[in-house]
Amino acid sequence: MTQKVSGSPFLKPFFLRTPVRVVSPLQQRRHTLPASEFRNLTPQDAISVFEIEREAFVSVSGECPLTLDEVLNFLGQCPELSLGWFEEGQLVAFIIGSGWDKERLSQKAMTQHVPDTPTVHIHVLSVHRHCRQQGKGSILLWRYLQYLRCMPGLRRALLICEDFLVPFYLKAGFKEKGPSEISVSNMQFQEMEYTLGGQAYARRNSGC
Repeated sequence: MTQKVSGSPFLKPFFLRTPVRVVSPLQQRRHTLPASEFRNLTPQDAISVFEIEREAFVSVSGECPLTLDEVLNFLGQCPELSLGWFEEGQLVAFIIGSGWDKERLSQKAMTQHVPDTPTVHIHVLSVHRHCRQQGKGSILLWRYLQYLRCMPGLRRALLICEDFLVPFYLKAGFKEKGPSEISVSNMQFQEMEYTLGGQAYARRNSGC
């Protein structure tokens, strides 16, 4: 059995336990991958990330939160602020974040990473089309926020979203900061904030 090692000292791989059963030699190879794993993303994951993002957002708004070049940029500069959910080696959901140093998000925050800051800007949360309506977005967001709590120096997370997504983020513990100054193709957004103070919860194997 291959041991999985996380790319971050704060994030431990998480494996869903499945019943033990005997498999044939032909089946053995496909079962060498963990059933479910959470880990930081790398530039090698960028194509899979962008394909999921493009399918999820272009059909709805006509715009991707991040271009492929921006995905590569953030995964190269701050992979520790990303989290991917993999099932049998395939990416099914992800979050990409970057550092920010101002009280509110501005247009510059959309493409810029500011290192060594107490604020994380969550750029995008996306789930593969075959895995939607299963609660995976909520689970991944919960795990990501608990992971951020384990990282020294981080105090809060910011994001922007359309009005129809505000209840989703309120349920996750975010608070509204009001209308955002950021606009994309004439779309307007609300800015949301999550306070990272306190310890991460021990349940769900937070990895702290």
